[in-house]
Amino acid sequence: MPEVTPDVALSLTWTSGLAFTARDEKRGTEWGIDGKNEAGASPVVLLGSAVAGCMGIDIVHILTRGRFEVRSVKAAFQGYRAETDPKRYTRIDLHFTVDTDAPDAQIARAIALSRDTYCSVWQSLRQDIALSATFTK
Repeated sequence: MPEVTPDVALSLTWTSGLAFTARDEKRGTEWGIDGKNEAGASPVVLLGSAVAGCMGIDIVHILTRGRFEVRSVKAAFQGYRAETDPKRYTRIDLHFTVDTDAPDAQIARAIALSRDTYCSVWQSLRQDIALSATFTK
């Protein structure tokens, strides 16, 4: 059977306390992770930024492929967690501020396509998390 190459290869090295250095073995980039959210972002914060980043990237990609000019995109993420362990996200509210010449219907379509089809981060999470994604221009 042929060897399968992973799409993502990461390594984590404990540095101190609850802090680690994460490294993308394919790209050589590094970043800090800290369970106390001090020496780096916590895993839950990183997950939130991954959802917002993934959807933001999709929105830019979809709109520019539709030949709309995108001047800026900002995302505001609000995550709500369960009160008991494992304190997973139970609800996520995302609001995008998009400066573009695209009509509102196209922005709403880009958000829907990201959520329902393209955002691999969102699709990797439990689908019983409530996700609200809105926008303003």
